[in-house]
Amino acid sequence: MRVVLVQPPRKYWPYTSEGDNFLLQQALPALAAPLRDAGHDVHVIDCMPLHIGWASLADELKRLDADVIASGENHALYASEALRFFRMCKEVSPRSKTLAGGGHFTNLSHRYSKAKKDGTAPDIDAICIGEGEETIVDAVDAWSRSTSTAHSVGTDSAHPLAAVDGLAYYDGEKPVRTKTRKLIHDLDLLPMPAYDLLPMHLYGKSRYLFSPGGTTIHHSRGCVSKCSFCAWWTVMADRKYDEDGKAQLSPRWRTKSVERVMEEISELYYRYGKRSYVWVDESWNIDPRFNDQFSDAMIKSGMKTKWFAFMRADCIVRDEKKGILEKMIQAGLSHILIGVERAEDDSLTLLDKRFYTGGVAEAALKIFKEKYPDVFVQATFIVGVKDESPESLQKQVALASKLDIDFPAFHPITPVPGTPIYDEAVAKGWITEEDFDNFDWLSPVLDTKYMTRDEIAVSLYEMNKKFVNNKWLAKGLLSRVPYKRDMYIWFAKVSASVAIDAIKQRVNPLKVEQYQQLVTPEWYDG
Repeated sequence: MRVVLVQPPRKYWPYTSEGDNFLLQQALPALAAPLRDAGHDVHVIDCMPLHIGWASLADELKRLDADVIASGENHALYASEALRFFRMCKEVSPRSKTLAGGGHFTNLSHRYSKAKKDGTAPDIDAICIGEGEETIVDAVDAWSRSTSTAHSVGTDSAHPLAAVDGLAYYDGEKPVRTKTRKLIHDLDLLPMPAYDLLPMHLYGKSRYLFSPGGTTIHHSRGCVSKCSFCAWWTVMADRKYDEDGKAQLSPRWRTKSVERVMEEISELYYRYGKRSYVWVDESWNIDPRFNDQFSDAMIKSGMKTKWFAFMRADCIVRDEKKGILEKMIQAGLSHILIGVERAEDDSLTLLDKRFYTGGVAEAALKIFKEKYPDVFVQATFIVGVKDESPESLQKQVALASKLDIDFPAFHPITPVPGTPIYDEAVAKGWITEEDFDNFDWLSPVLDTKYMTRDEIAVSLYEMNKKFVNNKWLAKGLLSRVPYKRDMYIWFAKVSASVAIDAIKQRVNPLKVEQYQQLVTPEWYDG
């Protein structure tokens, strides 16, 4: 079977653009590898670094004439573009089967596996729910057997995907969800990612961000927690369904071995010249044993790298006490992001982030400030929770000022599918399932008890302006650490662009639809 994996054209989130640093989507090489090992003819089209617009992509899909076309999406923000892609597939390559995956389609599989409003079949033939490497191979194999049987017998009585675990599809009459697929127990059994099928030389070309030669990588999947605003952990969770068909999720965290991770890094380092690594793990530093052994292996390897990771504050405090954190920095840790989220313990509890109460985030960031000042420290704060008021916003500003980190980022809470916040917002009519284009974590989409979304947006602009200014930039430019200087320059450039756009969007202060518009590349439609 000829299988084509596609990352379709998309408009850029303001903080990620081709001029700064477009990075590799991990799903593409991860899914391509087992398909190729299973004997399928696999092609990968990543439109973003190749600058393939919609018209060119249509021509390429016609030329390839694939048996199966697959694409995924984790972000609600890009759902409309993903759906546009599947519509296009049915128009230009109607014989191809279409397969969707990723967090967005996983959490809304019930929505996208039913008939359209006009009663016709959906443009997506099947949806992979959760982890994809085994499911995509089984689905393609099943379609292959179905094609062979149909040709030889001339009939197709049973749905070809009925016996494939982990799928949702429309059977011609109703949505169907197959048996839940178990998570892969040993990640080391997965084949090496098929980086050779991708334009690796086009990723990570930024002068400043994650430079030089940035690329993504991961060692773990899932999380041990279930924060109520976060959908990332849900894709790799243990999944069961109740009598009403609603998913019941339990957090699950797994990691590859240090030996396997070093094998992947060595290939990226020596074969593709990658020196800067962006770990896309939901929580990189869960396991102190992995952290310790990996740091030893990296130091022993002699590879000179710089890397970024999302880290839990409580695990940072733990690893510092164990003497592991210092080794991690010697091994290349140069940039961390910690989700501080809120200044008040009761807000953290309501967000199901109880493990951060008691000032844990403040303690973790103090370690970096006092002992490891060369590391670029970034932190996020969530604003717009239900009880948000001008007074509570000032508490977030006060905490950010006290922490004195390199880049504090304030984001409005966003009810992404898969979260309790989303379920509540839909049930109470605060949002509809047509609002995803605004889910950019920059544009407020919910009112609070005391503030409208317009008031929150104006406050966000003022809050960010307090921290990203000429004084802040001068501090960064005077750093003796080249990586830090580059990051300050990059954040200054992008934040200025975002601020200018925000000002433009408030021409009419009485009505603001969206504060941060996505950026359309010149090649987008071509």
